[in-house]
Amino acid sequence: MSVDVNRERPAVDAGWHRVHPASPFVRGWVALAAVVVFFGRDIFERALQGRELLEEGLNGRILWLLAGGAALLLVTVAGFVLSWYFTRYQLSEGYVRVNTGFLFKQQRQARLDRVQAIDIVQPLLARIFGLAELKFEVADAGESAVRLAYLPIGQAKQLRATILGRAAGVVADGGETAPVPEAPEQVVLSVPHGRLVGSLLLSEQSFFVVLGAIASVVFSVLTESGAVILYLIPAILGLGAAYWKSFNKGFNFTAAISPDGIRLRYGLLDTQAQTVPPGRIQALKITQPPLWRILGWYRIQVNVAGYGGAPGNENAARTTLLPVGGLGEVMQTLALVLPDPGTPEPHRVFTAALNGLDSDAGFTTTPRRARLIAPLGWRRNAFLSTGTALLLRSGRWWRQVVLVPHQRTQSMALTQGPVARRFGVADLVLHTTAGPVVPRLIQADVGEAVALFDQQAARAREARKRQTSEQWLAELSRAGSLPVRLQPPAPLQAPADPTPTTPQEEPRHG
Repeated sequence: MSVDVNRERPAVDAGWHRVHPASPFVRGWVALAAVVVFFGRDIFERALQGRELLEEGLNGRILWLLAGGAALLLVTVAGFVLSWYFTRYQLSEGYVRVNTGFLFKQQRQARLDRVQAIDIVQPLLARIFGLAELKFEVADAGESAVRLAYLPIGQAKQLRATILGRAAGVVADGGETAPVPEAPEQVVLSVPHGRLVGSLLLSEQSFFVVLGAIASVVFSVLTESGAVILYLIPAILGLGAAYWKSFNKGFNFTAAISPDGIRLRYGLLDTQAQTVPPGRIQALKITQPPLWRILGWYRIQVNVAGYGGAPGNENAARTTLLPVGGLGEVMQTLALVLPDPGTPEPHRVFTAALNGLDSDAGFTTTPRRARLIAPLGWRRNAFLSTGTALLLRSGRWWRQVVLVPHQRTQSMALTQGPVARRFGVADLVLHTTAGPVVPRLIQADVGEAVALFDQQAARAREARKRQTSEQWLAELSRAGSLPVRLQPPAPLQAPADPTPTTPQEEPRHG
């Protein structure tokens, strides 16, 4: 029996698509610019100096030089074209696959039910052409599992909606291959430009910049030498770049809710749109530097599987859920991440976590006997477990609150050094995915730390039993809480018209 190869090929290639033809040029414009600079730099310098554009010895070889430059340019363009031709992607059978390379071929794929987040990235040149890059993050990925660059912005949004729908368990009327319509969204908070600038001026690095400037002036006056200023120029340039990067990444920051997750948008020159499905956040951290306490500002960062979060790279911006916001915006963000706080008094509990001391709202603090090894922080170091998450509070000047959903606790460890052993305290470390959040209970009573170790392990097991599927929308459907209409979650607010009661002093541990 004979087989028509040409007849079978369409079936093999079914469902595969190519990226936009301009993609390799957007990615490799630096190579084209290098070719132009290499051949045109000398001519440009001669033109500025008023000399002849070409040396006398080159007149006889000008044709060969032009031919060589044209050949190099042709090879570069041919490489771009081949790179585009052999780059294809497919969405089928529960996977998103991307094939690249014409000499050394590579296929990368990601399971849709393991997708943690999807980002739409638009560098400045891509924005000019109306293109965007898609980044698919999956669990246990040190870098983006799949990067698809570049697609028309409308097609990129449609593909993101389809993948998030598949990951959530949505089945369109046309079957698996049918596109899923993009989910509606509603903006719930944004960061004004003035507040962003103010947060940079009142940041920790600004404090040390002012301190270093004062020290430099004093040193210059004492030594009667201004040479120290010259040594500060590299530091000034580096700080300027850091300020610009923070401003560029936090500019026009908005957070919106949709049935497929929390959508974050930010960026001045290079814009980025993230979509984090509900339940993918492994841990959350709320911080407040000392100078931010003047205006009541906070920052929220998260751990998301796949983002990693190593310092000094783009993940620092991608793991920021709120660059700067007030107490109300913090409560609104917490309502997005943890719709069920697991306590009948969420506002009281989270306010005590952010600003409280001692055993406010039922927190268990470091015992009084350990105040010698933590004279400033022992009244702040505390923990509280609700029905859905564990809260860890620390820091007197640099305040910090860490929240870990019970089902996201992967493992735990108890640590105790010789000094802590002398005072009968220990630290409890919770292990989640890599990121800027490191959950650690500091200097808890040994007995309480051991009891929390056992209790948290039991809570994590029970919470994981209730989560039987990676498809979060299917889980909500089975639970009878499918989000049919798009409504913003109510922020964690204090109850209206509270009934006056006589306050009762809660027991203070230690």
